[in-house]
Amino acid sequence: MHLRLTDEQQMVQKTIRKFVEKELMPLENEVLRNEREGKPSLPPEKMKELQLKAKEAGFWGINTPEEYGGADLGQMMMAIVLMEVAKTFVPFQFGGSADNILYYGNEEQKENYLIPTINGEKKSCFAMTEPDAGSDTRNIRMTAVKDGDEWVLNGEKTFITGGNEADFVMVIAITDKELHQSSSGRKGVTCFIADRSMGWKSEYIDTMGEWGPAGLVFDNVRVPDENILGEVNGGYDLGLEWIGFARWIVGARAVGASERLLNMAIDYANERKTFGKPIAARQAIQWQIADSAVEIEAAKWLVLNAAFTLDQGEDNRHAASMAKLYGSNMGNRVVDRVLQIHGGMGYTRELPIERWYREARLWRIYDGTDEIQRLIISRNLLKGHVKLG
Repeated sequence: MHLRLTDEQQMVQKTIRKFVEKELMPLENEVLRNEREGKPSLPPEKMKELQLKAKEAGFWGINTPEEYGGADLGQMMMAIVLMEVAKTFVPFQFGGSADNILYYGNEEQKENYLIPTINGEKKSCFAMTEPDAGSDTRNIRMTAVKDGDEWVLNGEKTFITGGNEADFVMVIAITDKELHQSSSGRKGVTCFIADRSMGWKSEYIDTMGEWGPAGLVFDNVRVPDENILGEVNGGYDLGLEWIGFARWIVGARAVGASERLLNMAIDYANERKTFGKPIAARQAIQWQIADSAVEIEAAKWLVLNAAFTLDQGEDNRHAASMAKLYGSNMGNRVVDRVLQIHGGMGYTRELPIERWYREARLWRIYDGTDEIQRLIISRNLLKGHVKLG
């Protein structure tokens, strides 16, 4: 077992760290100002400019296969990269990537959707969650009824990341009601690729954070038969694969943000004086810093294990749930301690801590709540799907 980054991984980590420090962190005050004024955090043209700078440095399509022009660095490298990028709240995403399930498309679908997404010509989103069906897929209500060589979609989706900006959506709908009910929601649903021009509408959902998800409305939206992604009634497995990939990424982001926040707390504790001494000399502060450092390190290894397992071609869903559950909760504890260490200043909008505080609360909800992760982990253990040790 090798518990150190390889020379290549260290090189990538250092390169990304320099990119974040040079190109992204200097934009933080501008991002905070834009958000306070109700403007987009970053204008689209600025995001494009940053993506092209990253491309010049060799970071384009980090996990995209080389045949599509990507770097195909693997999941471990993806985890390392995301931890570094998460050290800033500037909402940056590398270009040249597409949703993992789009690769299951046929050649025509790849030509019309996958490649344009990789090239940045189209934006996608994935829609499974409904007002009455979050993690409980048995309660999905959106239907798709066959009509000749088309399917007619009716229903709503909610809390869809990227739904307001997307040109097309990969949406899950019931295509066989009896099969859906008899399989407890695991079968009888199909994934459709639906262009916005086909008639679905998006509505912005205002949240306590800067993240603005969408509600999607489908009212007799007609989708051609050739836009089925994967197989009819096989959409549940695609949904699981999409969500499973997203889960450990939440943990990676929590690790990166928490490292930056803890460093802020350490610097402040050494500078801030009370009763003639730096607060770093106070045991109450020391213990908060120590506990945070230990928890960050533990979360980091859970995330790297989930990524490593995927790189080996193994099922990483159990590891991903553990990384998501522990990482997201760790992030919430760390940002709370860091705000407490900063006192009143931490609560103001002069520092980004309160922004991270609001963002961190979301980590425990999207891509599977704490409760769902605990359900998955305990069920795997109790049913013998996973054994300790």
